[in-house]
Amino acid sequence: MAFNQLEEMARRYALKAIEADRRGTREVAIANYKKAIETLSKIVRLYPNNPFIKVYVSKIREYQERVKVLESQAVSYEATGGYGGIDIDELIVREKPKVTWDDIINIEEAKAAIKDAIIYPIKRPDLFPLGWPRGILLFGPPGCGKTLLAAAVANEVDAVFFHVDAASIMSKWLGEAEKNVAKLFKKGREIAKQGRPAIIFIDEVDALLGIHYNEVGGEIRVRNQFLQEMDGLEDKFSKLHLYVIAATNKPWKLDEAFIRRFQKRIYVKPPDYTARIQLFKYYARGLRLSDNIDFRELARLTEGYTANDIRDICLDVQTKVVREFFEKQGGIGNPRPITMQDFLEIISRRKPSISDKLLKAYEAWYEAYKAL
Repeated sequence: MAFNQLEEMARRYALKAIEADRRGTREVAIANYKKAIETLSKIVRLYPNNPFIKVYVSKIREYQERVKVLESQAVSYEATGGYGGIDIDELIVREKPKVTWDDIINIEEAKAAIKDAIIYPIKRPDLFPLGWPRGILLFGPPGCGKTLLAAAVANEVDAVFFHVDAASIMSKWLGEAEKNVAKLFKKGREIAKQGRPAIIFIDEVDALLGIHYNEVGGEIRVRNQFLQEMDGLEDKFSKLHLYVIAATNKPWKLDEAFIRRFQKRIYVKPPDYTARIQLFKYYARGLRLSDNIDFRELARLTEGYTANDIRDICLDVQTKVVREFFEKQGGIGNPRPITMQDFLEIISRRKPSISDKLLKAYEAWYEAYKAL
């Protein structure tokens, strides 16, 4: 058989396999992946000098790995007598979050938006005859307090807090992931109907609900299930306090359909000058400081730094002094007080974790999709 015919045959088998994989028809996918592997292997044997040989070998390995996964899924399914799924109760954070509004030093604008959307409607639902937002998206650079904000609001309203990420919701069994999503929302509604607020917090939501190339398995079905469940939350006549709070560092990767479902889209920005002063004071409150610490100057020098960056600066300063204490005093006595020079030395070596280019990308996305 000619090279072009073999290549076209391999392509057709691969397309059929991927399509069957997406639909969840495991056996059809396995059969077509194996046919694609067999045909590509024949090309490699017959045409070893072809310039695309490395591409074909790479595809063979890729399809072989996928076949292994699908075959292991079939064994798991047969061994359990069906889909195991996840225990939704395992997603509930049992220990009450030890985060309060006082711990959220910066992001006052974000805190105000959260109060409008969740706290006030829970305290006085009678003041919201048109309902309230149920989908809230927190986006911005890493280390600026998105997860802390979600934990603080759960603590403030004594909500049942579900912590979800892509790994916990995407089942290893094809066809099960969307059922996990349905079970999650069903559990949340049951709790809300009993009169207690429920918050489904989706961390790194872009990994679960973003747009990805070469999707296989249940990704599309999971997204569709989330769309269906979130559409159900938008019933203005329902007084249930069930909320979806999602956090992402990459909002531009989200599917447009999901962006619309998040009625509140809140930009959690890096701390401004005033907030940086407060953050330095907050993280240094347990440290032994000399009298020459100028928090205003430290804030001025850390323009563009995140809350996590400032915490790490304080940690590095303390580590520096403790290291010196052990090296010079052998751990006997007490370390010296931390000086302004210690802070300046650490800041000179530590750059902000986010670039100006990335900040501009967040600002541009915010202008395009903002909804406070």
